[in-house]
Amino acid sequence: MLHLRHFVGRRILRALFLASALLLAGGIVSLIVPRMAFAQTAPAFTSDRLSVEVLGAGPDVIFIPGYASSREVWRAEAERLSATHRVHMVQLAGFAGEPWVHGDGPFVQPVIDALARYITETGLRSPAVIGHSMGGMSALMLAQQYPARVGKVMSVDSLPFFSALFGPQVTVDTARPFAEQAAAATLSADDASFRAGQQQGAAGYANDPVTQAAMVVWSMDSDRQALASAIREVMLTDLRPGLADMTTPVWAVYAADANGGAPPAMADALWHREYATLPGVTLIRVDDSRHFIMADQPERFSAIIDRFLAD
Repeated sequence: MLHLRHFVGRRILRALFLASALLLAGGIVSLIVPRMAFAQTAPAFTSDRLSVEVLGAGPDVIFIPGYASSREVWRAEAERLSATHRVHMVQLAGFAGEPWVHGDGPFVQPVIDALARYITETGLRSPAVIGHSMGGMSALMLAQQYPARVGKVMSVDSLPFFSALFGPQVTVDTARPFAEQAAAATLSADDASFRAGQQQGAAGYANDPVTQAAMVVWSMDSDRQALASAIREVMLTDLRPGLADMTTPVWAVYAADANGGAPPAMADALWHREYATLPGVTLIRVDDSRHFIMADQPERFSAIIDRFLAD
């Protein structure tokens, strides 16, 4: 989820402006990384909602990036895992230059359906699904709606209800006007204002300067209508009512940074509150990290993923 903990205590409208610019954006270890020779396009699958790059062989792991992100957010981790796993790197349509042909149509649910179809048509059996930010929300949705197709889920700095970042009293209905404002701001901002907003907020989401630069580039390369549709739906999607009935194992990894990010106590309270009804959830805090844990704490993050996959 967009690291709106960074904005706790600031005015809602300022948070929403930055949300429209940077909401849920994924990070990357380097700005432009060429594909390795062993990468391949997923066979027997086509979709105008997403594309998939496949690396390596072994047990299946699906990586889903966040809002406005390239799949490159997962590049370093995917290449590391490809020695022992078959890694599926998803790219969502409309983000980071991936074509968008759906106008102002729905964003999130068609992605979930496309992911489920991908698992079926490519013959994956109980893959591990790891999603960052909006990708974490998508992983939870996939497990709730298609539990037989998902082996386990890791949600990376993502809540089951994004708008809970504005307070425990917020509901889908009370969040609706702010979601509409965020979508409208995304569509109406000129390129210079849009870029300036992203540059202003980037330091709040990652400590790594290369990741900050990548966030701006990918957001500028994203389709504005896709961004607007996605932000509206994400802010109004509350997965908490379905948590109690979930049987898929879930790990929720979240960031804390006492130096300008979310203090550990605040992060603990928020994540424990919002995942309280999910049976058996594993909550793991990563200190000294902003939203992009994979970039800010890569060694710690790799160790967590190894434990998750071995569990």
